[in-house]
Amino acid sequence: MSGGPQGQEKAAGRARVASRRKGAEVVVAALFLLAGALVVYDSMRLGAKWADDGPQAGYFPFYIGAILCVSALVNFVSAVRAGENEVFVETEQLKLVMAVLVPSAAYVALVGWIGIYAASILFIGFFMRWLGKYEWWKLAAVSIGNSVFFFLVFEIWFKIPLPKGPIEAWLRLN
Repeated sequence: MSGGPQGQEKAAGRARVASRRKGAEVVVAALFLLAGALVVYDSMRLGAKWADDGPQAGYFPFYIGAILCVSALVNFVSAVRAGENEVFVETEQLKLVMAVLVPSAAYVALVGWIGIYAASILFIGFFMRWLGKYEWWKLAAVSIGNSVFFFLVFEIWFKIPLPKGPIEAWLRLN
């Protein structure tokens, strides 16, 4: 027989636990507390008081950061005091989330490097091929057509420039 709770869960036909609720809530509360503290700190640097001519630049962000810190502390204490520590996410569920999150993060990183239109072609084409198993000509038509459509809408009609990369510069679309 497999040792430990995860081995017993697998033997019983249940999925392996990737994270429990208490741990996830403590981590998220700590991250929000850190973000709120950063806002409070930077607001103090800018000036978070009421001046003769009205609020200083950091006045309103200071209070938003303070509210964020208090809320995070309440959630942190609530998570630590929680009695049950039920499953937050199982390994197979986490794999499905990561299958979308990792390519999405790569897409965001590529936008700054090769531009939004080329990155969108790669992103849409990747998902069409990987998840949809579409033929190459279909994914080329849809992914390129999508980028051409959004180029026309934003760049030509609305006159809103979006991030471009070397391909757009080579095609003189800047």
